[in-house]
Order: sequence, then C-alpha cells, then structure tokens
Amino acid sequence: MSEAIKHECGIVLLRLLKPLDYYIDKYGSPLWGLNKLYLLMQKQHNRGQDGAGIAAVTFNQKEGLRYINRQRSNSSTPIRDCFTPVYDQLQNIADTRPELLKDIPWLKENIPFVSELFLGHLRYGTYGNNDISSVHPFIINNTWMSRSIVVAGNFNLTNSDELFTDLVALGQHPIETGDTITLLETIANHVNKANDELYKEYKAQSLPKFDISRKIQKEIDIQKILHGASQKWDGGYVFCGMLGHGDAFALRDPAGIRPAFYFQNDEVIVLASERPAIQTAFDLNANDINELPPGHALIIKRNGNVSIKVCKTPTEPKQCTFERIYFSRGTDEDIYKERKRLGAALMPYVLQSINNDLKHTIFSYIPNTALVAFNGLIEALRDHCNVIKKKRLLEEKDHLSPEMIDDILSFMPRFDQIA
Repeated sequence: MSEAIKHECGIVLLRLLKPLDYYIDKYGSPLWGLNKLYLLMQKQHNRGQDGAGIAAVTFNQKEGLRYINRQRSNSSTPIRDCFTPVYDQLQNIADTRPELLKDIPWLKENIPFVSELFLGHLRYGTYGNNDISSVHPFIINNTWMSRSIVVAGNFNLTNSDELFTDLVALGQHPIETGDTITLLETIANHVNKANDELYKEYKAQSLPKFDISRKIQKEIDIQKILHGASQKWDGGYVFCGMLGHGDAFALRDPAGIRPAFYFQNDEVIVLASERPAIQTAFDLNANDINELPPGHALIIKRNGNVSIKVCKTPTEPKQCTFERIYFSRGTDEDIYKERKRLGAALMPYVLQSINNDLKHTIFSYIPNTALVAFNGLIEALRDHCNVIKKKRLLEEKDHLSPEMIDDILSFMPRFDQIA
C-alpha cells in the first residue's frame, strides 16, 4: 500500500445548470458558482488543512483561450489563497469598470474561474511530503478538449503497485508512482481509447475532422470509461473528474468505504464528501440530499443531463470507521446518532474499568470531536444511575427520611471539562 490507511480528504464537484447570465440576474454575481464552491470547501475544512486546490472548466471558450483553470496552495491558509486572486481581480473591476461585471463574454476571456463546472479538493496530508505537487486537482492537458482531464479524489488503494505495473505493460512511462497519478493515467488511457474508437467510427463516415471532434464530445461514454478504468481498483475511493469539453463524474467504491452526497435542483448539481456542507451552502434539510450509492457514478454531461450509473457491482457495505468515529463533522444526522450510540455502548466497559465507583470518578473527554460520543456516554450513565436510584427508593420506601431521599437522589455521575 502506498499511502497510510488513515488518509482522508474532502472533495466538491459543482456544475451550474443555467447560463451565467441567469446567476447575475438572480444573485447579482458572475461568481455565484465559485462562491458556492468556496463555502462548500470552508464547511469541509475539517477534512484537510494541509493543502487545497480548485479547478474549473469554462464552456464555449474561443480557440486560443484557456478553458481549464487551476489554483492550488499548500500554505497555512490554502483555501483563502486559492480564491483570493480571483476575488481581487473582480474587486478591481468593480472599482474601475463595474459595467464589465455583467459582460459574460469579456469576463470569460479575461477572468479565470468565471466558469460553469468546478472541482475542489482539501488535502489531509498524513503521509509523505506536503509539497505543492501533492495537492489535487491533477490535470492532463490536451489540445483536443475531450482528451483533457482534471481529477481529484478522496481515496486509498491497496493495489497501486499492480495498477502501476499495468500502465508500464501498456508501454507507458509514468513519471510518478503515487496513487493519484496512477489513477489519473489509468482513466486517461481509457479516455483516449474511447476517443480513438469514436474517431475511427466517424472518420469512416467521412465526417470533417472539426465535426468529428464535436461529435466525440457529445457521444463519449463516461460510464464505459469508468467501468473499464476501475475494474482493478481495490480500496476505498470517491474519485471526481472533469473532461475539457464539460462532461464530469464522481465514482464511489463498491463497498461505500468513502462518503459522497449530492443535491440537484434546476440551478445546480453538487456533490461533496459531507452532507452538512451541502445543507449549509444551499439551506437544505438532510432529506433533500442523496447519498451516492456504492459502486455507482454520478455522471454530468456537457448538455446538463445528469444520471446515476452502475460502474462496479456493489458489495457488502464497509464504511470507514475512522470517517464515522472521528473525521466527519458531527453535525451530520447519521454521524451524530452513530457517535452517540458508540458512546453509550462504552458504558459497561467504563464502569468495569472504575470498579463501578461512580462516587469517586469524574468524567471528561478529549479531543473536542469526542463530545458527541461523550454525550452518549453521559446519557447512558444517567440512565444507569436512575435505575440504581429507583431500586434503592423501592427498597427503602417504608422508612425513608428526607435525608435519605436527598442522599439517594444525589447519586449521579460527575462530569467536568478537566482534560
């Protein structure tokens, strides 16, 4: 295994489903999508403080202009450093030529990240170097848009060495051995294969090359690409990607080890590692948000069509223990309830460790993320003490005095913040 098993990250995939003019008219900003990306990443800041990266695909760019933009940082304030350059440029325009803030063609040509499709990543570097080259997203650029690919993920593979060997056997010469580069090159190989097959098909129909390129962008089969690329992947992963022409995807491992949640309305489709981030960013209830099923891919075509497709056969669920006990925010409804149950389940072991001596024991917790489980333990201990108090009251009912009642009722666990 090339990475420590505890390696976790945070991801956001966001696609606007309306023209950018719509967001200016309704929300007053050409950066509504980027602003949502920023909020979603801030609300998942717990998932990574060692680095952050964002990438965007801009639709309908003229030839000669960049259509994929990327910003990465491994500073002590990585999220801010990714977004500040864009916001500073917009503020300068607002101060000098505010009329341009409604000129979408000009903004697309001159300001990066005035875009329709976004990918964000938060890095939790628990292994290796923390240099900028380790920060997602990763890009393979190509002058054919349907061959350009941007990827980022929350994953850990158990067989990256095998996948690397497979790439070498194809005749490739990968320049790195890490999981991310291996997955990127594996997907890129299948993207190129799909492009080649479609090109041959349309060339045999004597279509002009320009028309072939546009037709490939419409017809390329993302589900087929992901199914082929992921056949040997073994481990936990949620892997997101964008093709240069505007298709996008998120693929979850068949055991559901790594989390992924998504929401869609008529304005946006968004996927993130944690449900509360989406709830907060879009003011939603928990039941408004869906969990991406294990082994499935969320596929967003350039034309706005969204589908959930099976790419790998789902297996027995094996959600990451570290994720649910510690890593995710406790504001998620399911995570909160599970942590409380885990805390309550500790009660008999805690009582055993103190020989049931509640009178001389003070309970506390550490770290702060243990609070929810601690509350579960508190409730279980109180219930346990109530059972004992009830039993004593019934046993002494015939000769209870006010002092005895006070003594019995005072029997309860003591809690304090002393750690």
